[in-house]
Amino acid sequence: MAIKDELQNYYEAEINHGRLYPNLDTLVEKGLVEKGTLDKRTNSYTITDRGSRELEARREWESQYVENG
Repeated sequence: MAIKDELQNYYEAEINHGRLYPNLDTLVEKGLVEKGTLDKRTNSYTITDRGSRELEARREWESQYVENG
C-alpha cells in the first residue's frame, strides 16, 4: 500500500489501518480525494482539483508564518 508506506516513512511510525481508511473516507466525503478501484481488493485514491486548491491555500497560509531560508 503506497499511501500507508509513505505515511510510515514520513512519521517513522506504524500506521494503523483502523485510522487510515476512516481518514481517507473523510477526505473522499469532503471532495478532496477521489476513490477508485484497482482490483477487487485494492482501492486507489487521487487528489481532486478541489483538494489541490485546498493544499495550495494551506501552503500560502503557512508561508505567512514561516520564514524562507
